[in-house]
Amino acid sequence: MNFHDKILTQSSLTEWRAAQRAAGRTVAVTNGCFDILHAGHVEYLQAARNEADALLVGLNSDRSIGELKGPERPIHTEADRAAVLAALASVDAVVVFDELRATNFLKLAEPDVYVKGGDYTVDELPAEERAAVNALGGRIVVLAHVPGKSTSDIAARIVAG
Repeated sequence: MNFHDKILTQSSLTEWRAAQRAAGRTVAVTNGCFDILHAGHVEYLQAARNEADALLVGLNSDRSIGELKGPERPIHTEADRAAVLAALASVDAVVVFDELRATNFLKLAEPDVYVKGGDYTVDELPAEERAAVNALGGRIVVLAHVPGKSTSDIAARIVAG
């Protein structure tokens, strides 16, 4: 499969999800900015993929990252970030979403498993995200944090020269 085919629109997500369900495949869902892909991301995405038969990544839009991280971010455009993620073997599909919270994306994605990184605990996840996953009968998994790997730290080192 061409990695470009793994980049879905929100409108095509429903059909993709139905096809996964019809094939009897469980879907793990995660989300984030993935601005400068690094080894910590790759380890995290593989671990998330290991939680189910397929991995769907919700990608924060350029606009939402600017609001979340400040005017200097994102470093890479959403199209470039989506392409890099889609090219990974561990990622089965990528969808860009524009909201600050992943709640609406999660409702469309209908995860069997919602996977988040170890910089959160389940109780620290936004209540509306937890409620959306629970209402769909999914479970939430928090993976261990990969120490020493941070996009913000990498960006700071680049700027410092």
